[in-house]
Amino acid sequence: MLKQVGKIIMINGSIIHTTGADTLSMMEIVEVGQSHLIGEVIKIIDEKVVIQVYEDTSGIKPEEPIYGTGMPLSVELGPGLIGSIFDGIQRPLQKLWEKTGSFIQKGVQVNALDQKRKWHFVPQKTDGDSIKSGEAIGWVWETTSIKHFILCPPSIEGKLENVVAEGDYTISQTIAKIRVGERYHKLTMVQKWPVRIERPIYKRQLPKSPLITGQRVIDLLFPLAKGSTAALPGGFGTGKTILQHQIAKWCDADIIIYIGCGERGNEMTEVLVEFPELQDPRSGRSLMERTILVANTSNMPVTAREASIYTGITMAEYYRDMGYDVALLADSTSRWAEALRELSGRMEEMPAEEGFPAYLATRLAQFYERAGVVETVEGTKGSISVIGAVSPPSGDFSEPVTMHTKRFISTFWGLDKDLANERHYPSVNWLNSYSDNLDDIQEWWQEHVDHTWRSMRDRVVEILSQEDELQKIVKLVGSDALPDNQRLVLLIARIIRESFLQQNAYHDIDKYASPQKQIAMLRVILFFYDEAKKIIKRSIPISRIQGLAVLGDVFRMKEDIKENQLDQFRGLEDKIYQEITCLVESYK
Repeated sequence: MLKQVGKIIMINGSIIHTTGADTLSMMEIVEVGQSHLIGEVIKIIDEKVVIQVYEDTSGIKPEEPIYGTGMPLSVELGPGLIGSIFDGIQRPLQKLWEKTGSFIQKGVQVNALDQKRKWHFVPQKTDGDSIKSGEAIGWVWETTSIKHFILCPPSIEGKLENVVAEGDYTISQTIAKIRVGERYHKLTMVQKWPVRIERPIYKRQLPKSPLITGQRVIDLLFPLAKGSTAALPGGFGTGKTILQHQIAKWCDADIIIYIGCGERGNEMTEVLVEFPELQDPRSGRSLMERTILVANTSNMPVTAREASIYTGITMAEYYRDMGYDVALLADSTSRWAEALRELSGRMEEMPAEEGFPAYLATRLAQFYERAGVVETVEGTKGSISVIGAVSPPSGDFSEPVTMHTKRFISTFWGLDKDLANERHYPSVNWLNSYSDNLDDIQEWWQEHVDHTWRSMRDRVVEILSQEDELQKIVKLVGSDALPDNQRLVLLIARIIRESFLQQNAYHDIDKYASPQKQIAMLRVILFFYDEAKKIIKRSIPISRIQGLAVLGDVFRMKEDIKENQLDQFRGLEDKIYQEITCLVESYK
């Protein structure tokens, strides 16, 4: 039984003012009222304590009791996380549904992990072995593709005793004891960690390899390194959610953590329904076998939005410490910021720009800075790549959340309303997007894909920039007034936009493109450009180039050529050469 430590004296939405300052501490989890709602201490002022409640406070009355737990907001970390769907405070939705039905009742508390399920534990260490923080004592198969290592908790090291034999155990059973001086620490398969505190890192490293997403505009033009951070801002209807779904489905991370932070219920429902049915391209099995979902929709209490962000990043750090590459997708950080603004207003704090709290930038920094590449105690590498969607009102990138986010991220994928209206998806605007990871991952591309990657990428960016300048002239005098060499730039830019940058998320062939296919496509386009420039210099009119039959093949190559048919790109280059040669011959 928890001890009563105070009573409610004022209620303001999700903010509760109570007594009990002498017994409660900052960031302590409490249970509020007769319904035992979950809350967290966020401010102590003289004799009063301010609590943010993570559940609906309707029906709560002054004078109801407050119960202290003595613990900060923490998550359970252990086998069983993968494939689960949690709410913002790590309550599994499946268990909540079984306990309360379709509508979640207030004050319901369930264990995050199944306490009865047995896991087949395989020890790696024996009695008498030394163990330190982050080392694995053994492992279990969490799914068919994820080997879950049972790690020694942080800040503990000593000698192992009573290590159990290989067999089936629940997560709460003791599998070993660690002797620390004259004391013993019981080790189970589950550990708790405060979500607001970053898990300790053995050794941090610089990002060196890209997070391959299969989306051409990202991988080739604005790549994200594993262990780095990206922002995905865009107004309503620009395709943020679909692009995040595509990244979650196809990126080459080992673990996917998708946080629906304050998004609309129907969008989150699509994720919950679709993901279990998706096939993992790595294993051929369900994508949920390497995915964790945190569902916190817009009609849930706003306070839980903040908790969901920290819950997700803490679980990501746990798998990073095992040596896995984790991709964390938060949709969207704007809803989290709106929750901070509402709570700040209820606490009568002095507002900053557009009503957001003055500490907005600090909170964003604390979240994004938990990404990175680390070397584990075992000598393996793990990483967390954070991709945060931002929902600026009317697509205004000058609003505070977007501007502050740009200070802490390395890659910026700005979604464009005009491109979305033209049905150009992904609607990443190539003029205001950027990546600071190009130099970091250049060696990987040169070693694993093509040594000319950077020069080809830079040529594409240059062509698109030239097109933007030429379009200003076209709007005044029309394209026919331009010389043929400039009209050729417009043609090549159109090919790049329509046959390369535009990608159909629902097409069996076009929905994913490997780095090898992306380079092959780009090589075809630039080969056509180089050959066309040669015949332009021979005074052959651009209209004859636009009439070449092979041009249709170039526009359709993204949907016609499969991943196992990459040799056909070479054949396409030969066809381009033959048709252009015939064109030149006809002018002799």
